[in-house]
Amino acid sequence: MAGALETLCGQTYGAEEFSKIGNYICSAMITLILVCFPISLMWIFIDKLLLLFGQDIEIAQAAREYCICLIPALFGHAVLQSLIRYFQIQSMIFPMVFSSIVILCLHVPICWCLVFKFGLGHVGAAFAIGIAYWLNVIWLGIYMKYSPACEKTKIVFSYNSLLYIAEFCQFAIPSGLMFCLEWWSFEILTIVAGLLPNSQLETSVLSVCLSTTTLHYFIPHAIGASASTRVSNELGAGNPRAAKGAVRVAVIIGIAEAVIVSTLFLCFRNIIGNAYSNDKEVVDYVTDMVPFLCVSVSADSIICALSGIARGGGFQTIGAYVNLGAYYLVGAPIAYFLGFGLKLNAKGLWMGTLTGSILNVIILAVVTMLTDWQKEATKARERIAEKPIEAHDGSI
Repeated sequence: MAGALETLCGQTYGAEEFSKIGNYICSAMITLILVCFPISLMWIFIDKLLLLFGQDIEIAQAAREYCICLIPALFGHAVLQSLIRYFQIQSMIFPMVFSSIVILCLHVPICWCLVFKFGLGHVGAAFAIGIAYWLNVIWLGIYMKYSPACEKTKIVFSYNSLLYIAEFCQFAIPSGLMFCLEWWSFEILTIVAGLLPNSQLETSVLSVCLSTTTLHYFIPHAIGASASTRVSNELGAGNPRAAKGAVRVAVIIGIAEAVIVSTLFLCFRNIIGNAYSNDKEVVDYVTDMVPFLCVSVSADSIICALSGIARGGGFQTIGAYVNLGAYYLVGAPIAYFLGFGLKLNAKGLWMGTLTGSILNVIILAVVTMLTDWQKEATKARERIAEKPIEAHDGSI
């Protein structure tokens, strides 16, 4: 949902309407924190949900304990994502990189102490994640408050921020759906794999593939974030040609990254499985899956670039519909047919979802090519010019 800020704040920053950025960030924090409450409630009763789906009672209880202890991290994550977008749309990378490195160095010993030294086990890991998120929030908050670079866009909580919640939700809901629909399609694979013959092997292989693509995903995700920033800034500034140029650069970099990573995967296909398992059957199965993994990471690279462009241009609603159609109306039925009908098992499930990814690339590429960037720049400027009626002094 925080992806809405890439549109609203990015375009506002490009238009140099700095005073509105703080209102958007505050409205995002308020909205995301409110969303955390129903999610927290669901986590508290997650064991009932897992038991309903036939999960083992011990696993369900352990999951409930973990989720309850993860609730502080959920609220920290809501605030952190808003702050990350605040720095991202201004191309202020240093504070985020510095914070991430320092917190990572602290997270490892903190997690070890809570898990092993204090004997908290999986619960300690959940607490460690929460501590890491809130330390990130504190550091970025301090930097924002005292850094001269943030003087023009400094966040000040005010009653006026409430007036921006409706506009934020207009982009936040499709942005959240766009992200979740894509990720859930792959997560569901692991659950469905449990219904296959020799489910332990099939689930293990799909888990390895999913972990590998997830690790890779953060690279093209950074490309998409950069594309979102440049496109939104240029549209807000009324520079459609520059926005179109940023689109070209993002797509080219995405394709180049896809070629490089796919080549590396093919070169090291015989050892990828060894990074996750010592079981020869699992390792050999993963080796057979590598060609499909190469196509997956290639699709991910281009999807991330195109999705970043969509967020920068404010096309989240289109992106949500594309993901729904590609992954669930096309990819899911094909995955079921290949996995269960043709008995290709995990390979068939992955191929079906991969079909959805390829269709996603094609549709988003067509949408991007057909976009009238002059028209989008005009729409961005008109949206920024619309100001809600604000109180004379709404500061808290």
